[in-house]
Amino acid sequence: MSSDGSVFTSDNLDEYLKEIAKEYRKMGGKFMPAEIILIGGAAVIANYGFREMTTDIDAIIHASSAMKDAINVVGDRHNLQNGWLNTDFLRTSSYSSKLEQYSTYYRTFGGVMSVRTIRAEYLIAMKLRSGRLYKNDRSDIAGILAEHEKRGEPISMNRIDQAIINLYGGWEQIPESSQIFLREIIGRGKYQDEYGIVRQEEVNNKKMLIEFEDQYPGVTNSENVDSIIGNLKRKHQNRKQTIDLLRHLKQEEQEIDEDELER
Repeated sequence: MSSDGSVFTSDNLDEYLKEIAKEYRKMGGKFMPAEIILIGGAAVIANYGFREMTTDIDAIIHASSAMKDAINVVGDRHNLQNGWLNTDFLRTSSYSSKLEQYSTYYRTFGGVMSVRTIRAEYLIAMKLRSGRLYKNDRSDIAGILAEHEKRGEPISMNRIDQAIINLYGGWEQIPESSQIFLREIIGRGKYQDEYGIVRQEEVNNKKMLIEFEDQYPGVTNSENVDSIIGNLKRKHQNRKQTIDLLRHLKQEEQEIDEDELER
């Protein structure tokens, strides 16, 4: 779920979680401790520095019904959009019932709310499964690989392979395009350089997709979005090549004119 009016960063994430825990405790949560497992973008910004923000917080939540009220109170207080912290992820293809098993402790807030995140290779596995070309999926993979390499804790292909098997049963559940991307990025090994390139490509893809959806509302869906992006990129490339050719021809004409004047 996307909350365009809300921005969560490594600077404010803990503050929001702290406030939720406080409200939950006041609502009786001290008699039923809660657990929140941060997924996706929220897990990335909680553990890494390469990504600046996410627009919503996807999570797995184990708590009493008071948790929903606590989340809404904090959201209203800060004018956050409805669903700013949500469990919509449970209905996506990236979800696996085994995610909790491979989560890792992050922090406890208010003495009543334990927060966990997803381990690196499992985040990569989830991003591969999703494989969206217009979100942060591929750049998150590059960023995670880059940061672990900087820390002197490189993530091996064997670890990613095991995570894929543990969560989804095998690589047949991973889109072929994601598999190709992973093989290529690991083969080149320049993760930091790859991050900037891939992130810019995602930004461009999203811009093209928004323009397309403005022109053809209701056409895009999860089944055809990759094909649409591919077609838009080819059209954009053809247009760029045409413009470059026209500029070249114009330059040649100017040079010919200048030669004739000199004669």
